[in-house]
Amino acid sequence: MKVGIIRCQQTEDLCPATTCLACAAHGKGSFAQLGECQVVGVVSCGGCPGKRAVVRAQKLVEKGAEAIALASCISKGVPLNFPCPNHEQMAQAIKAKIGDIELLNYTH
Repeated sequence: MKVGIIRCQQTEDLCPATTCLACAAHGKGSFAQLGECQVVGVVSCGGCPGKRAVVRAQKLVEKGAEAIALASCISKGVPLNFPCPNHEQMAQAIKAKIGDIELLNYTH
C-alpha cells in the first residue's frame, strides 16, 4: 500500500524520520494493519497550528497515497514527549478533506 506521512515541522530539526520510514517499509507500528508500505512522501504539518497539513494531506493523496499517517511526533510527542496541542483538530480537518482515505493516528 502507498502511504504519505505528515510530521511536526518543529521536530524536523531533531528527527530524520528514520523510524517512521522503517515502520512503514516493514509494516510495523500503526502500519501493521496495512502490511508493508511504500512511502510516497513525507511532509511537515506546515507549522503551528497545523492548518497546512490539510492541503498537504490532499497533495499526498494526489501523488498516490492510499493512506495518510500522522507521525508519532504529532500524536505522541516523540521524541520529546510533547504532543501537538492541535492534533485532534488537525486530524478531524484532514479526515474531512481526504474522505475515505485511511488516516493513521501515529507511526511507531
